[in-house]
Amino acid sequence: MRTLTTRLLASGPFLGVCYLAAWLLLWPTEQPYWMLPFGLRFGALLLTPTRQWPWLLGMELGASVFLDVHRDEVMGLLGFLIGDVPDPLIVATGLWLLRKANLHPSLRVPEDVTRLLLSAVLVVTATTAVDAALLALMHQTAPSSPMIEALGLDLLSNYLGVLLVVPLMIMLVRARPSRRMLANLIMDGLLVMLPSMAILLMLSEHAAPQPQFARVLSLAPVMFFAFRHGWRGASLAMITTSMGMSLVDFVVGQPVPSASGYLFLAVAGTGALMLGSATDALRRSSERVAEQNVYLAAVNRRLDQLARQLRDAARGNLQAEESQRRYMAAELHDELGQNITAIQTHMKLAQARLQASGMEDVVHSVNTILGHMRRALHRLLDDLRPAVLDEFGLLRALEEGPIRDLLDAAGVEYITDLYGDPRLLDDDTRTAIYRLVQESATNTVKHAQASQYRLRLRIGERHGAPLALLDIRDNGNGLPSTIPRGGRGLQGMRDRVTSLGGLFRLRPGTPGVHLRILLRGNNISPGKVDPSVRHP
Repeated sequence: MRTLTTRLLASGPFLGVCYLAAWLLLWPTEQPYWMLPFGLRFGALLLTPTRQWPWLLGMELGASVFLDVHRDEVMGLLGFLIGDVPDPLIVATGLWLLRKANLHPSLRVPEDVTRLLLSAVLVVTATTAVDAALLALMHQTAPSSPMIEALGLDLLSNYLGVLLVVPLMIMLVRARPSRRMLANLIMDGLLVMLPSMAILLMLSEHAAPQPQFARVLSLAPVMFFAFRHGWRGASLAMITTSMGMSLVDFVVGQPVPSASGYLFLAVAGTGALMLGSATDALRRSSERVAEQNVYLAAVNRRLDQLARQLRDAARGNLQAEESQRRYMAAELHDELGQNITAIQTHMKLAQARLQASGMEDVVHSVNTILGHMRRALHRLLDDLRPAVLDEFGLLRALEEGPIRDLLDAAGVEYITDLYGDPRLLDDDTRTAIYRLVQESATNTVKHAQASQYRLRLRIGERHGAPLALLDIRDNGNGLPSTIPRGGRGLQGMRDRVTSLGGLFRLRPGTPGVHLRILLRGNNISPGKVDPSVRHP
């Protein structure tokens, strides 16, 4: 049932009847400078499919015959063919050609408005030119000044009819306003347009130049509606203003309307449509930007959430790794260390008997092996969990611990500049700082061939949050050009810093390597006094 109703509403006969009714309603409004039926014809042919045009044109020609008979202006077949037929055919031909050139009924953007109004100018000009040629042919005279003036009036009235009617038709058929937009239009019409029309009427009753000033002033609401409500508001405001101007002419009894006011209305209406369309386009663009900003904000929040989850997972992995290292260090210290001590004890107890048996060299060899094993065990325990970090604190462990021993053994000068309170940092951050310096020093000894290693550490608070700034550099041969992100050790350092939410910057020096690391620790209440606390 709904499909049948839709087909009936879109059928040629139904559209033709609707067009005929609208044509008959607009016929009494014809006046100089205001040819609304021409705008109705232009808009109907623009909005309907070409297959429905015969119905529309047939209904219009039938209405023309009816009006000629009603006004006793029957001029015969020749008069009908010359007077009534050319205008519809010229408009239909012009719109058919323009639609082939991609003309479509839209006022969404200023480009569409420009294309539509230029098409209206071309069609109106062609219609007026054909009318002038037919008049000259019928009267067999050269165009005179009155004839040219009359044709100019037809040109203005036809264009003004298109300017007033076509945007309204496009709004009703293709771009209906929402309820909220319609309510705002009605409210602004009551608050702005009605007072403006009242002022126009009052000023028009006075002597010149107040009426001319009133006509110019009446176009200000058109611009207001164009800016506030887009091209829809400009269209409705132009119709209201033109009706007000016609009403003023009727009230003051002016027999021939002034062309200047309607010419100004045509010019201002064209600019208002352009302004309204540009306002709509800018508003849509702003809405799209706002929607994209909301979407990007949601995406950024999601990315921040994922980043926090990744940092938490990486931090958990580091904590699990440090716990496992601590457990392995304790087990190695307790089991392997005690076994080495037990072996050394038994060797001391058996030393006298072995010497008596002439096996003194065996005792010396076993003690040497046990010493190497103990030193290797100490190095392994330091790598797993440096005891110096727990015993002496972070700053003293960095300055006097195994890192200095490693660099001194390699003949590298170790220069430190350490200040701050490590108690501000949590245990994970303190351990990370020690591990970063340890890894960096190991890389310098193994690869840099440096003679100097500088370490600078600052621990403090900023906006209530603890911070640690680590600056490490050497004067070695720098990074190899074939490894863009450093070696595996540098990547591990970068991953450790990222897992703690810090910043890692690798700056190749001239010569050497320069590392700058920023770590943000968690707020930790000061506990026992750290013997390595220093203040600048």
